[in-house]
Amino acid sequence: MCLGIPGRIVRIIDEQGLRMGEIDFGGVTRKVCLAYVPEALIGDYAIVHAGFAISRVDEQAAARTLELAREIETQLAEENE
Repeated sequence: MCLGIPGRIVRIIDEQGLRMGEIDFGGVTRKVCLAYVPEALIGDYAIVHAGFAISRVDEQAAARTLELAREIETQLAEENE
């Protein structure tokens, strides 16, 4: 099983022929390979796994996924208190 996290594409750049993007994950920005989502544009949301954007998602799906991740984080923190 893999865990993919949605993020918003804020910048697209070419690095030696490889399509890369800067992705915003709720305030944390990371560089991600966009080779698997050539149709992705600035402002789109993408599911990212291990440094690669693997699919595009709409804003509502990204928001739902991020909310579920926050709920899981909260539950784990409460269990570890």
